[in-house]
Amino acid sequence: MADKIPEGWKKCKLGDAPFEIIDGDRGVNYPKQNEFKDDGYCLFLNAKNVTSNGFVFDDCYFISKEKDQILRKGKLQRNDIILTTRGTVGNIGFFNDKIPYDNIRINSGMVIIRPNPDEILAEYTYQLFKNIKCEFNVFATGSAQPQLPIRDIKEISFSLPPLAEQRAIASVLSNLDDKIDLLQRENQTLEQIAETLFRQWFVEEASEWWEEKPLSFFGEIICGKTPSKKIEEYFGGDIPFIKIPDMYGNTFVFETSDSLTEKGKNSQNNKTLLPRSICVSCIATVGLVSMTTKESQTNQQINSIIPKKVFYQYYLYLFMKNFSELLIAMASGGTATLNLNTGDFSKIEVVLPDENILKNFHNIVEPIFEKIFENQRQIRTLEKLRDTLLPKLMSGEVRVTLTEEKA
Repeated sequence: MADKIPEGWKKCKLGDAPFEIIDGDRGVNYPKQNEFKDDGYCLFLNAKNVTSNGFVFDDCYFISKEKDQILRKGKLQRNDIILTTRGTVGNIGFFNDKIPYDNIRINSGMVIIRPNPDEILAEYTYQLFKNIKCEFNVFATGSAQPQLPIRDIKEISFSLPPLAEQRAIASVLSNLDDKIDLLQRENQTLEQIAETLFRQWFVEEASEWWEEKPLSFFGEIICGKTPSKKIEEYFGGDIPFIKIPDMYGNTFVFETSDSLTEKGKNSQNNKTLLPRSICVSCIATVGLVSMTTKESQTNQQINSIIPKKVFYQYYLYLFMKNFSELLIAMASGGTATLNLNTGDFSKIEVVLPDENILKNFHNIVEPIFEKIFENQRQIRTLEKLRDTLLPKLMSGEVRVTLTEEKA
């Protein structure tokens, strides 16, 4: 039976589960734009901080201690879970001991989930919300600015095991999350090393004798295009169709939300990219840079470079990463939406060092990028294992062997 649950487990709804759902302070004291600072006493979460992959602290706003003290609700405690309820709904963050800020508040597009530790563990609650995340989209309302009505999601049902089994389930899933996080942080470090080497070789120690060449000198420039959506057999194959969301946080693009069939690929002349082509987002979100892992195509928001020589690959990738502000400046053009057209993109001036220097640089950074590539491959394997286990463990379909615990 679909509703059968293991002995000792109980059925719950979010509305009567052993945790509080706490709103933020939306009153007259809510911080105004001029009260946010680049650093300060209390981190005030924004939409960029709570992502589909948990917390990201690249772009932070802070409020003063005085401002924090006059706000009534919305202050986090350790082991709280944060759920986004407006804009991009259903993103989840876990305020555990790994988070480097002691004072954090949610903004008006979030709620706090505060578990009662006598009945439900914080680590288990975090995994629970990741498991039911797909159900949130069913309840989201509004197209321009989706909202997640809390009163509606309180009706979502789930199965709650005893504390000992909660702890065992959370341990299995948290171990996988930790391994994924470790590999992701290693990749960030490796990429920083490669970027530092690039700046040392080609920015800080640039030779006045090096000439500049247009980007098109280094490779074929491809502006992506979307095949006709009216022809179903163009989509759903094995050929990655890269869009801007597929590039976020990925040095290499392994997976895409959409894909093309051979027929879809062949419907577009001269749009296919080779492995290790460099993709650059050029419309709306400008300056994201990734590399392909296999034959791929992109949509029209992305310009790509197929390098003419192997030793141009990582040089061009790092050039684009290092000069992202230049790309954004070129895309401004006085319009509301950033747009760096293919013609201007092709004419970007790129320094051309001596060929032997480029070859030597390539040989030094290639092992770094191969390690990033292999780490990303392992991350995908671990994510698939975690995503397969998550619903099975949370429903009791797969059980964890419990070890004896001390009272």
